[in-house]
This record gives sequence, structure tokens and C-alpha cells, in this order.
Amino acid sequence: MTRTLPGRTDHVVVVGAGLAGLSAALHLLGAGRRVTVVEREELPGGRAGRLDLGGYRIDTGPTVLTMPELADEAFAAVGDSLYRRVGLVPLHPAYRACFADGSRLDVHTDADAMAAEVQRFAGSAEAAGYRRLRDWLERLYRAQMRRFIDANFDSPLGLLNADLARLAALGGFGRLDARIGRFLRDERLRRVFSFQALYAGVPPARALAAYAVIAYMDTVAGVYFPRGGMHALPRAMADAAAEAGAELRFGERVARLERSGARITAVVTDTGRIPCDAVVLTPDLPVAYRLLGRRPRRPLRLRHSPSAVVLHAGTNRTWPHLAHHTISFGAAWRGTFDELTRAGRLMSDPSLLITRPTATDPGLAPPGRHLHYILAPCPNTDIGPDAAAWSDLGPRYRDTLLRELQRRGLDGLAAAVEEECLVTPADWHAQGHAAGTPFSAAHTFAQTGPFRPRNLVRGTENAVLAGCGTTPGVGVPTVLLSGKLAAARVTGVPVRGRTGTRTSALARRGGTATAGSSSGPRPSPARPTDRTADAANGGTPV
Repeated sequence: MTRTLPGRTDHVVVVGAGLAGLSAALHLLGAGRRVTVVEREELPGGRAGRLDLGGYRIDTGPTVLTMPELADEAFAAVGDSLYRRVGLVPLHPAYRACFADGSRLDVHTDADAMAAEVQRFAGSAEAAGYRRLRDWLERLYRAQMRRFIDANFDSPLGLLNADLARLAALGGFGRLDARIGRFLRDERLRRVFSFQALYAGVPPARALAAYAVIAYMDTVAGVYFPRGGMHALPRAMADAAAEAGAELRFGERVARLERSGARITAVVTDTGRIPCDAVVLTPDLPVAYRLLGRRPRRPLRLRHSPSAVVLHAGTNRTWPHLAHHTISFGAAWRGTFDELTRAGRLMSDPSLLITRPTATDPGLAPPGRHLHYILAPCPNTDIGPDAAAWSDLGPRYRDTLLRELQRRGLDGLAAAVEEECLVTPADWHAQGHAAGTPFSAAHTFAQTGPFRPRNLVRGTENAVLAGCGTTPGVGVPTVLLSGKLAAARVTGVPVRGRTGTRTSALARRGGTATAGSSSGPRPSPARPTDRTADAANGGTPV
């Protein structure tokens, strides 16, 4: 039995309307709590926001949606459904991988389709290796999900369960790159199933093999895109929360927390005071700790993931070889990770993620126009250029990336750009993200599971943390789970699957939900100055 908040928890204030905060709000509402959500921006989403620029509807946050059933759990907590509110398009292929030698591979989530593609690409032996790898990924996921990922930890002793032995037997505590190499000999294929480690902030050669679970989510469980863009997900979650009785207060900045001893008694914003019985804090860890007035002691300083430069480009043309998601691998590999995580230098031969959302939803751009998001991993500001340096470095690096992509086949890209938004570590720093990275603390062994910053903070009885900096970590699926786990700390009711009910939430309003209705507030579009980019989504910094 994990720890829960002591005392009364009838009214909970959730700080931040990102995916973590909205997930927590829905699970709290389903458990009968009164919920107030406070968000500094004029719209929900946190890092998964929206920028309207010259007729282009730009997602400012994550572009990859996997494991949609985890989002559906949050809707189900109030008797609603993700699939009723959001049109999800499964992406085929999930990714297209383009390599420096000119070869291309479509990454399918269907086993037979992917095996056929691997056979075409690298031969029958590699196709057989892929099938063995897929079986291993599925077993790895089953060993981890409910006991290590979807779980609150009170101490490292929580690791001691039967699934720990299963995970060890599967080689989960070895190195990711070496484990993938047991199944695939082709170095290009090994990249496709190991690059995801960078999402966790660790190079594949140093990451635990357990982090292949991210490759499971990408390459087995499936990749989806919400019609209307990724921002459609938090928008729908906010609408569902409002209909279930939550009070959503947009455009309010939290100034401080009032205390009485070890308990928070009110959240004070720039427009007023909100008395409460408990608080869920979703901003990045430095902001949350500042509000709490306490920073947990750790034997070692937190190590942060690499950051990213993102160019959102509205163009007057596109390039047919680009899929919805295209990974353009450089020739370099191991050296690239050393540049990002040790030397603190920009990639000399970059691997880039190019997302073309208008390939699936043309309505995100004006007629005849296209959206392209170009994401280039870069060092965080702890080890690389500081935030101030990016004012000059950013535009120069933008030009470098465009030249490199033109060399790789996107001829005329620079001239095709009509509208753009460049995001650098300086922007992440301005948003309150530690080390100028939206990907928070890296998933080293010492910062994983029970060793990651806890969602309970010593010295405060009635506050819980959620978001990518705490349990279970970085990524849309895990951030949604962090909100659910935070709610369980408040209510003591762990949710498994579609078990929620909205009866208690609706009873307070004396009404019932109407399919397709949206009684929640309709926030205004993002301001052009609110420029955030592709990130694992947590709450909005205060």
C-alpha cells in the first residue's frame, strides 16, 4: 500500500493545465474531489500548446502520440471517452527512416508489414531478427508497465517484486545498444530501435535495455495523430474536466502558496486567493520547489537531458519523400551522442526529426501550404552554450540546419519558408525549464523509478508533484500517468483501465453530460511570444 496524503482532501487545486495537470484533474474528479485548475496561459496544454501564425496552426509541443489508451483512462475516470472527443488517425508508416547512404526504411507497427519491409531493406535474416526483437519488446513491456512505470514508489524496496526478476531475465539491466544488437546486425536497423533512448536523455550505448520499452510504444503499439493537431488532446481533456465540474482558471499566474505548518492552505494567484485542502503541482521541478520553499536533498546533483532546437516552418511546397514523421540520420552515431551529452557541442553530423503534420491533416495550413517541424537535439545549457549565447547562435544554427536538409534532398527548403518560429534552449530557459531543456531530468539509473524525484515532497503534507520531472518520467504516455499517480496519492484509489465514474462529479452540478457538448471555457489562441516546442509534456511553469 503506497502512501497517500493525510487529512482532508475535498478541494484540490491543480497548478498547470498541461497533460499532467489535466490527467490529474480528471482522475480526481472521478474520485469525487472538487477540482480547480490554474493555468498561467490563456489556453490548456502546457507545452502541448498551439501557435496560430499566418494561417498555420502549429503544435508547440509533442508531435508523437503513442499509447492513447492511457489518455482514455483519464477520460474514463469521469465516464467520458477520448475516442468520442478526438479523432485519432493511426500513422502508416509510423516513421520513415532516411540514412546517409541514401537508403530508406518505412517503420510499420504491423508485424507482418514490418517484417516484409525489413526483408526488403536488409534480407531475410534481419527480418527473422526483427520478429524475435518484437517478441522481446512485448515481453519487456509486460514486465514493466504495471509494476515499474504505472506505479508510485515510496522506497527502493518497492522494486522487489516478481516482475523485477522477469525484467532481469529479459536483460533489462544490460545496455540498450548491445541488447538490440543481439537481434539485429544491420547498424541502420539498430538505430531505428534504439534512437528513442535520447528521449530519456541517455545515449543508446549507456542506456539501460529496459528503455527499449519506448521503442515498443513507437514501433509495436502504434503512433497516432489527432485530427486538428496534437493540441486537440489537451483541449478535449480540458473540455471533459469542465463538463465534469472542474473550475478552469486560465490566464492566472501562481504567485505563492499559503501555509499553516506542514500544510498548504491556499494557492495565491495574481488575481486572488484560492483556499484548498491539497495541491497538485505540475510546473518544472525548480519552479515547483520554489513555490514549496523546499528542495529535496539528493546525494548527487540532477543530470538533465539534452535540449532541442526546433524550427516550425510554414512552406509553400513540400517534398514527396517525407512521411508524417521522417528521421533523417546522419552518418555519425556514437560520436553525435558524445557531442550532445559530454562535450556540450552542437551535432557535427546531425540526426533530425522532421514532422509534416499536413501530410495527415491538410487543414493545419492555408490551402496549398504545408507545415514542417524540424527538431535537432542539442546540448542543454548546463554543459553547452548558455541561454544568452543562443540569441546569436540560434539564427546561425537555423541556417545550418536548412543547408544540411537541402543537401539531403529537401531542395529549395530555405526559399519555401513563408512563416516560421525558431525555438532554442533560450526559450526553454525563459519558460522556466531547468538547464534549458524541455525533457527534464535524464533517465539515468540513479534518476529512474524510486530514485527519480518523488511526487511527494518531505515537509509538506498535502502537496503532490506531477509532470515529466517526477514519477514516472519523460514522454506523453508517462506524463499522463504522472497525473494519474498524483491523483492516487490524493485519493488512495489506483485506477486500472476504464473503471472510472463521473457520477459524483456530475452530482455536484446537478446535471448530466451531453455527447459532443463543450461547456468549458473556450481559451484564446496562443500568443506568438509563447513559443515552446516538441517536448515531453508536463504542466506549465508558473
